[in-house]
Amino acid sequence: VQLQASGGGLVQAGGSLRLSCAASGDIISRYVMGWFRQAPGKEREIVAAINWSGGSTGYADSVKARFTISRDDAKNTLYLEMNSLKPEDTAVYYCAAGNTYYSRYTRDYYYWGQGTQVTVSS
Repeated sequence: VQLQASGGGLVQAGGSLRLSCAASGDIISRYVMGWFRQAPGKEREIVAAINWSGGSTGYADSVKARFTISRDDAKNTLYLEMNSLKPEDTAVYYCAAGNTYYSRYTRDYYYWGQGTQVTVSS
């Protein structure tokens, strides 16, 4: 499966953004889908994941109640709705596909999008 992330940008603290991850070559309902992020000088970390059916979601503690992961199978697209953004959310965000739910580890995701930059100003 090929993944194309988009929707990043510059936003003020407290603002919102919605990231999209368009998939091609396979259907995303065959995979666990996740969003990761990587800030400068830091390791890539899990943000959120959604299981094959879309019925279960998991979040990093730092984004719970602010971010929402969802999936539109008809459009074969993954989303990340981000609200109440903070400067510490600044990072490159990546979408990924794997087969282990709920894994926080990059090694469990086999396909990666190219990343989209999110910058939150204070």
